Parts: sequence; C-alpha cells; structure tokens
Amino acid sequence: MKISRAWLQKYFDAPLPEVEALADAITFHAFEVEEIEGEMLDIKVLPDRASYALSHRGVAVEVAAALNLKLKDDPLATPPPEFPSTEEVAVEVCDPALIQRFTAALVRGVKVGSSPDWLREALESVGQRSINNVVDATNYVMLNLGQPAHAFDAGKLGNKDGKYAVTVRKAYEGEKITTLTNDEYVLPEGTLLVVDGHTDAALGIAGVKGGKAAEVTDVTTDIVIEVANFEGTSVRRASQALKLWTDASLRFQNRLAPGLVAYGMRDVLGLITEMAGGEVVGVADVYPKPETPPLLTATVERINRVLGTTYTAADVAGALDRLAIAYQEEGEIFHVQTPFVRRDLTQAEDLAEEVGRVLGYEHLIGKELPVITETPDQTIYRGLERIKDVLVDRGYVELSTQSFAETGDIMLANPLQMDRPWLRATLTDNMRDALARAKREAPRVLGPESSLKLFELGTVFTKTGEHLSLVLGYEALTGKASKTMLDDDLMALRDAIPGAGLAEPAHDGQVAELSLADVDLESVGVGYEPSLIRLGSFQPFSIYPFALRDIAVWTPEGTVESEVALLIQKEAGELLVRMDLFDRFDKDGRTSYAFRLVFQSNERTLSDADLDPTMAHVTEVLNAKEGFEVR
Repeated sequence: MKISRAWLQKYFDAPLPEVEALADAITFHAFEVEEIEGEMLDIKVLPDRASYALSHRGVAVEVAAALNLKLKDDPLATPPPEFPSTEEVAVEVCDPALIQRFTAALVRGVKVGSSPDWLREALESVGQRSINNVVDATNYVMLNLGQPAHAFDAGKLGNKDGKYAVTVRKAYEGEKITTLTNDEYVLPEGTLLVVDGHTDAALGIAGVKGGKAAEVTDVTTDIVIEVANFEGTSVRRASQALKLWTDASLRFQNRLAPGLVAYGMRDVLGLITEMAGGEVVGVADVYPKPETPPLLTATVERINRVLGTTYTAADVAGALDRLAIAYQEEGEIFHVQTPFVRRDLTQAEDLAEEVGRVLGYEHLIGKELPVITETPDQTIYRGLERIKDVLVDRGYVELSTQSFAETGDIMLANPLQMDRPWLRATLTDNMRDALARAKREAPRVLGPESSLKLFELGTVFTKTGEHLSLVLGYEALTGKASKTMLDDDLMALRDAIPGAGLAEPAHDGQVAELSLADVDLESVGVGYEPSLIRLGSFQPFSIYPFALRDIAVWTPEGTVESEVALLIQKEAGELLVRMDLFDRFDKDGRTSYAFRLVFQSNERTLSDADLDPTMAHVTEVLNAKEGFEVR
C-alpha cells in the first residue's frame, strides 16, 4: 500500500516527523515499511488488518496511536450518513451472501473535466494517473477511506419508464466483457457481474474492474455511482481466474466492512458535486443483513497474562484512547465497542495485542521458560512402541499413510484433495493400496516363501469419535499365500503382550485391522524400554538401468512354483534382482511356468555379453533336471 506523507498530514494539525522517522514509528507499532521513495512510503499491510488499513485514513489512525497525536478529523467518527431515496434507480442482487451491500446513486447534470490541482497531486503522490474529475473522485475515496466506488454513464444505460436498473448476477458460461482498458475477458461461469437491469449488458466485473459499455467520458452528463460491498472470496477467485488484480479487488478480497459503503458514497457524492456540479437525485440502498460490530470484554489481568507485562488500567485505557477505540471501564474490566472497520478484533486476546503494540513491544520483558522437574508420563507411547517392536521382530515394516480417504463417516468442509474429501474411518483401504504398490514396484526378495509384511498404527475417524487402530498387511511374492500367516502373527502379538485385550479380527489372509480403542496402552507400556533403533535390511539402489529376460519351462505335473524359482535364482547369479511369474498353465500332464527375470548391476550397464552366457547356463541346468524342458 503506497502512502503519501503529505496526504497523511491532512489528518493532523501537528506536523508529522520526517519521512524516515515516520517510517520508524509505523514499523515499530503497526506495519512493516518496505520502501521509502521521496515522500511516499510503501507499507506492507498483512491480511489480518487489511480490512481497514489499506487506506490513508487507516494508516493515519495508526500513526496517531504510534506518535500519540490527535486526529484533526476522522471521516468515520460521525454516525452513518443517510441519503434521500429514489425510485429512478432500481437495484437487484442475486445472492445476499455474495453482495452484502449495494448502493447506487443517480446524479444529473455533471460536467466532466479535469480535476483540480490538489486532487491530481494527491493521486500522483501515490503513483495514480489522473483521468477526469468524476473517476478521480472515486479513486481518491478508495485510497482515502479504503472503499472502492465506480461511476457509470447513465446515458449509456437502458431506461424504462424513466427508471434505470442495476443488477448483480453470476456470469453465464462463455460470457465476455471488455474492460475500461479495452481488454476482453471470457468470464468463468459464476463470476459476479454488475449488469444493466434492462438490457442485461455487462457493466463491470463485480469488485474487480469496470466495463467499457458505460464508461464516463467528457460528454457524460448523468451518472450512476456504485458503492458496494462484495464478498472477499468471490472477488479473489475472479481475480485469480482472470489474472486480473486491481486496487479494488485487493481491498474487497480482504473483507471490507459493509458499513463503510455509506461513508464511501457520502464522500464520492460530495467530491463529484463539488468538482463537477450536478444534482443528487437519490440513492438506492440494498443492505439485507446489517452488520453489528462485536462488544468485547477484557480485564487488565488477562491482558497482562497474555503479554507478560504489568500494565495498569490507566495504561490500557491510554492505548485504547490512542487507537480511538470506544470502551467502558469498570474497575479493571474493559467493555470495548470495536470500531466497525476493525473486523480483526474478535476476542479479548486481540485487545491485548493492540495494547502491546501501541505501548511498544520494547516494554515486554523476556522470561525464561519454566524448568520441567517431573518426567512426563510416556507409558502410552511405550505401549505403542512395544506393539511396533513385536511386529518388526516378526519381519514387518511400518508405514504411514494420509488421513484423507475417498469415503468415510466425516466429510471435510474444505478438503485438501477433492478426490479424498473424507477423513479415513479405517486403515484397511490404505493398506490394500500399499500392498498393491509394493508388490508392483518394490524390489523382489527371492525365495520359496518371499513376502511383504507391512503394518500401520494410526488414528481413524468414525461417527462415534476418533481412536487408534492397528492394521497388518501380508502379500506373498513367491509361493502361495497362506491365510494362516496373519493368524500366526496376530497370535504372536497377543502372546508377546498378555493382557492387552487385543481382539481377534476376521480377515481374508491379506489384511487384518484391530481397533485399539479399548486397549489399555498404559498397562502395555509399563516398564517397557523401546528399541532406540529398529534394524532392517537395506540395499542401495543402482543408478544403472535394468535388463529383462523371459524364460518358460515345462515341469512335471505337481511341481510347485517355488521349486522352479529357487533353481533359477541359484543358477542366475548375483545380477538377478527380481523374478516374477507371469504365466502358468497345465497341459498333457505337465505344468508350464513362465518367469520374467530382472537383471541389474550396481557398477555398470549390462549388455548381451553379460546376460547371454547366464541365460544359456540357466537353460542348460533346467533342461538337465528330470522332467524339465525349457520352451
């Protein structure tokens, strides 16, 4: 946000310090000043306070608090202005949740021309270009109060029975608009548009940029002034979709207060009639749900507890006075009426922050953290580690999967992944996915009964609440899967942890899940010392490509796969890193097995010269075995 020192000075009778000192005061009490250029300061306003501080008035309030100065004139200090109503302009909004307030004023007989020097100089001091007195008035009010406004040439609007109509609706699929900069945009369906209520012609992208269709020019005589409050999320989405960011969209997406609309309309009408003449016919105002700022209560004790200070009630009152925040004091209790533009003040802790930053963070006293004299109770942790150690000793590998799922009991309001909008109610689905991926991608351990054994200990989320669950997964890589494998491991787990109350889940031999909701993990962990390091096998991966060879062999009927696999493994040598059975069938009293062999070296790329002798040797050995014949 670019702020002019000269513009700020209009808010004070007392002279402001030089720009460098002013920047220091703002930095230490309010916002970071990113750059100083002449008499202009570029201030970084964070989203929490952008609803009021993206304006000269908002920064002036902060300067007054930081320097303990009085504002000469606060344009928001008076009650909300009231306007004469008119039936010559009708306003219709499609969704009160997206358009919290919309006002439209009709002004007749304006004379569009150049702006006075003071206005041109004010706009140019913050890098804005002067256009004409009507448009400049709307820009000045936006930069001064933070409330965007827009002017339409009424002569370019439809008129029925002497009445104009302005409607805010969602864009149709494929609808287009040409903006004031002559850029054409194809609007995403659902983008908020301000349109002519009679002709349905697009007049502007709501909260973002005006359209060319009703542009104010030198020949304009009658105007319709729009001052509105658009919901911040819809404006941000439109800007992002169109790659179109403007001063107006920056303010709307930071959720301006709807009450600011009336003050913005007051100042725009005042400036325009002062500089361009004309008569204000009246204002149409659609404000279905007026917003009431919250009343907060905080005690001096609570503020000091949050800040770690010893401020008195007088200190707190002084800080609130400097920020022009109204309050009632009852002893050391403050009942605070938050300013309607301060949408960041929602709880007592926010008031503590205000007191702390205004009085100065340098007054906060550093304090060492308390020394922990008692050893924390980690018996539940030890119980979980005991379960893990038992499984690791039996050849299991632990995995951790995400908590989001395609289905479940609890749907997230704002999911991180649209294809996984639920919290998981079970660990089983993730385990089946992990087993399938591991079987497909993990290095194959060869042997008569090579297998994958995985487990996960994690939280599941059900309608009755969240609790820990344990899932075991087993997948045979060679040989035939045995349903008793999981039974044996579950029995060993129960034997290793007697009295734990582990259930006996039904399973299909591949995945077994146990709820730990009723397991007394504290008793399981009593006196147990977890393994500091869980040992496991590790093999470095090769940076060289693998090579494939296929081999098929007839065997006597009744020959098991593992017998053939072990023989091939023994004769193929150390370069064989994986073997997959991809075909098996019986014919004429014989069984055919077909394997895909994966060869790889950690030292070089393998060539035919490396593998041809190996495959010839494997073939020779297989053919020499009684009843075997390589196809």
